[in-house]
Order: sequence, then C-alpha cells, then structure tokens
Amino acid sequence: MAEQMIQTGRDQEQSASPIRRWGPVGLILLLMGVGYLQGWHQYLTLDALVTHRSMLADLVTEHYGFALLGYVTIYVAAVALSFPGASFITIAGGLLFGWMVGGLLTVVSATLGATLIFLAARSVFGTSLRERATGFVHRFAEGFRQDAFNYLLFLRLVPVFPFWLINIAPALFGVRLGTYVSATLIGILPGTFAYAFIGAGFDSVIEAQKAANPACDADPACSLSFDPGALITGELIAAFVALGVVALIPPVLKAIRRRRPSPSTRD
Repeated sequence: MAEQMIQTGRDQEQSASPIRRWGPVGLILLLMGVGYLQGWHQYLTLDALVTHRSMLADLVTEHYGFALLGYVTIYVAAVALSFPGASFITIAGGLLFGWMVGGLLTVVSATLGATLIFLAARSVFGTSLRERATGFVHRFAEGFRQDAFNYLLFLRLVPVFPFWLINIAPALFGVRLGTYVSATLIGILPGTFAYAFIGAGFDSVIEAQKAANPACDADPACSLSFDPGALITGELIAAFVALGVVALIPPVLKAIRRRRPSPSTRD
C-alpha cells in the first residue's frame, strides 16, 4: 500500500508541469521580496500598533466586517510570506476584537497561511527529496511520519523552532495534509489565546506607559516604546513546555513498546 502511494506521488510529480510545481513557491518568494523591499514588515510592531490605535479602533467600530476580513487577510499573508511578527498581530487581534473573536480569527488565519506554505513546499519537493534520503535522515523521516500528529503537536505547542520552519518541514517528510492541518490548528490554540488575552488587556499597558511618560501626552513626536519580550512571562513559557511534553508522551510510549522484547524472545 505504501509503495503504491509513493508510486502514485512519483507519477503525479513527473506529470506536473514546471509552472504548476514551481508557480506557488515562485509567487510566494516574489511577494516576500516585494514585501521586504517595501518595508511591510516594519508595520508589524507594537510601537506601530500604539501609534495607530485610535485609527484602528475607529475602523473596527465603523466597518466591523471589513476590519475582520482585513485582519484575516493580513494574518494569512504574514504567515504565508514568513514575515516576523505573528505574535504581534495576535496581540493586535485581541486588542481590536477581544480575546475570543481575535483568538478564533487568528487560529483560522494562521492555520490557513501555514497550509498554503505546506502545499507550496509539497508541490516543489514532492516525493523526490524523500526518496533520496538515506541513513539517519531516512529513519528520522520515517519515524516522524509514523507519529506525525504528536510530533507536530509538540512543535506547535513549544515555541522553540521558527514557525516558518515547522510549516515547511512536514512537507519534506511526507506528512498528510489532514494530519498537518489538524495538528497545526490544535497545537496553536493555547499560544494563540494566550497572546489574545495579552492583547485584550493591552490598553492598560498603554495607559501605564503614558503615565510613566507624561511628556508624551503633550508632545506628538514622542513615541512610546514597547518590548514584546516583556509581555511573555516565564510561567507562560513553562506552560507551553508542559503542554509539549504531554504531546510527546504517546510516541515515547510507542517507542518503548517497540524496544521491549516480546515474551517469546525472552523465553
């Protein structure tokens, strides 16, 4: 069965035109280059959020549906183009729409953007890279595929590896689309809502900064500076790590069972 699936993938890969294979990745790379040259990523900061806070609040109040669609579009684009600042956008979602709506929008948008990257990478590499893998890489890829959901869940829960890397690697290991989407959606839930909670209370952080810098109220040129890292506590990171460890329990137990000798072997 596995050999038939590999052969089917190989046949589809060989029959696909270069435009169909490389088109999605080429488009993403083109938009990524344009975005960085235009400095779009520079707007994905807490300082920019504070500067445009009133304008964004008015936009949400007057054009709520448009604001929701705009938020989803920006988030999908930021993830698909691998721009830094996804955590900032999540905070902005919580600030503008509340932690519940902002969190749900973020989960859907991040999953969609990550899936676009996954499909683009899979269209390019297909089965060719996996077939060339040997030794440790081959064994690692095989083990990853066997417990793809749990491994992906761990990688999503523990914020150790870059988000863009986790979006691409499963495509190289031959992870199924359904497994990838479900593990991504579930795995980003805790972190997403944690950041959305932070965003929902960010107005109080802004007011505290203004109180500490009273000159900024009278000076329009004065800008408040925020460190995103200061919003992430050690307790929050510890909670993510604990969730990641729980996600690894099933594959670890499975590996222990494989290595345990059977009763007939003992005799």
